[in-house]
Amino acid sequence: MEFLSQCISLFHKGGPVMYLLVLCSMAVVAIATERFLYYRSMSSDTQAFLAKMQPLLERQRISEAIQVCEQMPKVINQVALEGLHAYQRGSNIENALESAAQLSAARLRESLNFLSVIVTLSPLFGLLGTVIGMINSFSVFNVQSGQPMAITGGVGEALIATATGLTVAVMALLAHTYFCHRLDKLVTDMEQVCAAVMSYLLTKKSGRRETHEIA
Repeated sequence: MEFLSQCISLFHKGGPVMYLLVLCSMAVVAIATERFLYYRSMSSDTQAFLAKMQPLLERQRISEAIQVCEQMPKVINQVALEGLHAYQRGSNIENALESAAQLSAARLRESLNFLSVIVTLSPLFGLLGTVIGMINSFSVFNVQSGQPMAITGGVGEALIATATGLTVAVMALLAHTYFCHRLDKLVTDMEQVCAAVMSYLLTKKSGRRETHEIA
């Protein structure tokens, strides 16, 4: 209870900028939680998926391959599914896979820019709070009233905003770095699946064309 009261006291001493920093910290927590749950729902074992799809694609069992993709709403399943549908329609498989991969990557990048903005904005808010506190501390009224110690105490209180802003920025930076790493891995998985699907489907498609030309 005493720790909570001290935190509340420091919060008020930091000035009105502290409310903005609290909003930034809440945004970091909300974005990090939402992205973590989304990335976890989109991640899967790429090698196991390819091992399951390979025999189906080699035997041209496209319908069964589509059923495998529809079983799990993972990012690599969705990308492969678009390529299989394009193959069935006779459309350009490469364009379908590329469009699906770009759309999936865009969804994975959602809200990450906000973390990047908070990394830059939080220290600036903290610095603004400190500058305002310093102006109040070095006010002529404090010196004229015979309270030189008030200046020193005011400077210490003004630095609370900077410390809070740096803390929020560190949180946002760690979250942004972590999710960028997860994003790179998922994009690599999508590229691997796209290459595998194209290699099997395009090879079979060209083989069928050569058979028709010979006939």
